Amino acid sequence: MKKVVRIIARLNIGGPAINTVLLSAGLDKFGFKTCLVAGTVGVNEGDMEYFAREHCVKPVIVNDLTREINVLKDLKALWKVYRIIRREKPDIVHTHTAKAGTLGRLAAILAGVPVKVHTFHGHIFDGYFSGLATKVFIAIERFLGRFTDKVVVVSNSVENDVSVRYNIISKGKVAVIKLGFELEKFFEADKNEGRLRQELGIGSDVLLIGIVGRLVPIKNHKMFFDTIKLLYAKRYTLNAKFIIVGDGELRHELENYAGGLGIKDKVVFLGWRRDLENIYADLDIVCLTSLNEGTPVSLIEAMASGKSVVATDVGGVRDIVKNNENGLLVQSNDVDGFSKALLSMLEDREKRLEMGRYGRKFVNENFRKERLIKDTENLYNSLLKEKGLL
Repeated sequence: MKKVVRIIARLNIGGPAINTVLLSAGLDKFGFKTCLVAGTVGVNEGDMEYFAREHCVKPVIVNDLTREINVLKDLKALWKVYRIIRREKPDIVHTHTAKAGTLGRLAAILAGVPVKVHTFHGHIFDGYFSGLATKVFIAIERFLGRFTDKVVVVSNSVENDVSVRYNIISKGKVAVIKLGFELEKFFEADKNEGRLRQELGIGSDVLLIGIVGRLVPIKNHKMFFDTIKLLYAKRYTLNAKFIIVGDGELRHELENYAGGLGIKDKVVFLGWRRDLENIYADLDIVCLTSLNEGTPVSLIEAMASGKSVVATDVGGVRDIVKNNENGLLVQSNDVDGFSKALLSMLEDREKRLEMGRYGRKFVNENFRKERLIKDTENLYNSLLKEKGLL
């Protein structure tokens, strides 16, 4: 049995947390015992530690490992992670997300861990930080890349960012491993139809359009609300409700923004939900208006539920959405284009259903948990063989 220490900055709601838990739980039967290390979840981010418990994974929580940059806390976190690695004596340290990738790899280098792997879960160099901060992060990643045996990316577009656009690491040291999920409950979403409508008191004659994700700047919810406003300007008789699933730092601001646009009665804020299969079951269309994305988890879940999607053509979205096949793509911040795309979907039920069928088939073939675990097992074995450890 080989040992892996897996490190993530925090188990907040999203693809990185889901996948670190699935890998920690799933690789055990393939000969890799995992110690999962995680930092603390911020206010309103949504804590997925429950998901770890459901999969019999008990993470080691490092309280000083947080999202924010704080030199003193970061040094404490580095020391604590180093001590965990020294105690566990792993064959592999695999880090996920930027902060954990920096501190975790530094600790692994200091501890003399033979194999060091880092996963880029998204396009962290676009839309997240200021220009100066981005330059600093790129310099740090280039430095750490010298000591990293393999960098894993979740899509071909992220691979281009890492190996070509920002020259973080040579292409030969990059592996594309798409995310994987437990999709069965979404494949069976049809049996949950009506639950959300009943909860909200919304009849079957009302079209439901939803957006699922953190209420943070990168998700660009204001574009979604601007689109709603424009939709009603074009079609004032539109009988629809818009469902906002998620929470975050912009919750209060977005509620006020919707009120200022005069669409507050058209919008329902649900906060974080664990019963997403019930949510998707009653949505007619799922939207995404992000400025950037690594792998858009909500779109994968929506497609698994047989739903058509309308999304901005950014980052890893274009790796998921095949325009006019399983959804529609619109340029970022193009409110008029987004409203036209959404309206074309709302007016053509058969088009929505056909795209939903194609989307379900696509994610079933590409984003299953089993494939993620097998790909990672193969990667670990190849790296261990290179080091003479197998």
